[in-house]
Amino acid sequence: MSSVINNIYGHSLALSGFVSLTIAILLLFIGKGVVARTALMREYGIPESMVGGLLCAILVCVLHYTISLDTSFELDARDDLLLYFFAALGLSSNIRQLPSGGKYLVLLLFLSTIFIILQNSLGMMMASLFGMDPHAGLLVGSISLTGGVGTTLAWAPHFEGQLGIDSASELGIAANMVGMVSACFIGGPIASWLMRRHSVKPSADSELEVGKLFKKELTSQLDYYGVLLAIFWLNIALILGSSISELIKLTDLNLPGFVGCLIAGTLLRSIGDLLLPNGGRLWRFNEMKSGIALISDISLGLFITMAIMGLQLWEIQPILGFITVTMSLQIILTILFTVFLVFRLMGRDYEATVVCSGFGGIALGSTATAVANMTAVSRQYGAAPRAFLIVPLVCGFFIDLINALIIGLMSD
Repeated sequence: MSSVINNIYGHSLALSGFVSLTIAILLLFIGKGVVARTALMREYGIPESMVGGLLCAILVCVLHYTISLDTSFELDARDDLLLYFFAALGLSSNIRQLPSGGKYLVLLLFLSTIFIILQNSLGMMMASLFGMDPHAGLLVGSISLTGGVGTTLAWAPHFEGQLGIDSASELGIAANMVGMVSACFIGGPIASWLMRRHSVKPSADSELEVGKLFKKELTSQLDYYGVLLAIFWLNIALILGSSISELIKLTDLNLPGFVGCLIAGTLLRSIGDLLLPNGGRLWRFNEMKSGIALISDISLGLFITMAIMGLQLWEIQPILGFITVTMSLQIILTILFTVFLVFRLMGRDYEATVVCSGFGGIALGSTATAVANMTAVSRQYGAAPRAFLIVPLVCGFFIDLINALIIGLMSD
């Protein structure tokens, strides 16, 4: 207690990982409570995790400006939660269903590739207009927005050392900060507007598959053995994913660590279903899928909450003009591209609407943000199995490969 008081008097307060995680759980409860009591937030599919995290970030910012108290959170648990989330996505992905969504997967990948080029071109143009090195625009383009924090940190040394762009990581992280919050705000409203504008009917499917998320009745299906089995296979996926990530590092690709966990989970699911189609002593997928879904939901909610609560909003003040103008244009580009191209080419139906709610996450935030947006919409209107199959595969794996290639070409 005395050390906390001394830190306060010293105008800084550093909270340990355990305390930070506990606060995140409380904030997630607060976010759920606020959304449950706000019809407008439910109607527009605002993620509960974003609400709690943003309230904390605003409070921390107010403390910084009013009493000069800088509060920081130790967020190591956030990275572990992201790995569990992607491992769960992999285990929940049934590759045998790919033929049903294969055309749309290719289309979404094509659209995302075109968008990355547009996003980077816009960023480079704005950097030039502000008298900066055009390459700095990539840091407010697909590096930080499509790629996220992991991609930003992976590319920052190249931009600082090879291209001579000072504070590349700070610029990229600031852009990702704005993009991630914006992605949470625009996903649900885009889906709601499209459904009203085009008279799209919600899904009539009453059953949500694992990872398609998450009926309240799900808790009644949980049992001790199923949850324990889910934890076991998720841990196996993390162990295998770590090895896959190390192999990826041997190449010239700069990919986030969660890609290995997604691949590992997908491989384990495919091998388990192939070798043990009727289940085995340790592979009873029907028994553990509810446990996987629950762990995935909790991991996703806490990850988004911790990612946003850890934002130090005052850090963007030195580059506020550039960030404000550029990110405003990036958000407008994302909305127009989603409404006029993604929705039309993805089928103009309810599944396309859910994909559109997640496209803001692909374009501005992260895979976790995309799934959080889609989850909020599907909770409100119904299941969208095709959307939950193709979006994680596109923005959790394929798009990172393409993004790395495009960044390499445009940064030369």
